[in-house]
Amino acid sequence: MVEAEGASRSLFTQGYRYMFAVLSTSEQYLGSAIDLKAEVVKKAGKSPKDVKVALVFENDPFSLDVRAGCVEDIKRHGMQIVLDDKMPRDLNDISATLTKVKALKPDLILISGHEKGATTAARQMKEMQVKVPMVGITHCESGKIISQFGGSVEGYLCPTQWDETLSYKGKYFGTAADFDKHVKATMPQYKIVPYQLAQASAAVLVWKDAFERANSFDTEKLRDAIAATEMETFYGNIKFSSAGNNVAKPMVLRQIQGGELKVVAPTRWAAAPLQYPLK
Repeated sequence: MVEAEGASRSLFTQGYRYMFAVLSTSEQYLGSAIDLKAEVVKKAGKSPKDVKVALVFENDPFSLDVRAGCVEDIKRHGMQIVLDDKMPRDLNDISATLTKVKALKPDLILISGHEKGATTAARQMKEMQVKVPMVGITHCESGKIISQFGGSVEGYLCPTQWDETLSYKGKYFGTAADFDKHVKATMPQYKIVPYQLAQASAAVLVWKDAFERANSFDTEKLRDAIAATEMETFYGNIKFSSAGNNVAKPMVLRQIQGGELKVVAPTRWAAAPLQYPLK
């Protein structure tokens, strides 16, 4: 199976031999924010070891997978975790955690609690006037935090699997921008092409490529052909680890700038300069 929507890290820790995924898995969701913070600090002539990080995550499998990846990346850079809080079950109130954030003054706060967690975090950070130099939060789009909270979320970093402004390019569909235009031309109901559609299309391309290389319906030959995939596509590079996850495509970070989401990381694919620190 080549899948395009299941991002949970646990899918790739069970030893499954026939599961492959084109998307970035959950432990990578906020890793680009940590790498970006380290990059900014180094450019300023400082050490990432002095960076203080606050973690705020829902106590559910997906968010805890995101947290696990963050912890690994924070340790890799030698940063300090000064707060590691779980969101309450109902996700309606994280004011107790945000009070700690105000007292601890972290340099980076990372938040993941699906749509409701994003909405609650954005609302209460506005109400409590919580200011952190860099904020990374999942589910910005599905939580509709731009339309709900306007300028108060300006500068927040939001992870995404794909964006049409990326310089990715492949044999099929051309660039990310070409794919975006093609979808909008053939399906005008899409004003914004969702990343889910892009990664589903990428999964089909992997199947096509693998079938042609295997030249067989034999299960093992086809499985081995998929495992050996190395492709450049409009969705990003695709290469599978022995566990079946894509290790060639990083998670993309978009920053809310002027009410729009603009790609700022990884820096080599950025469409706009990072606005930092947040005011």
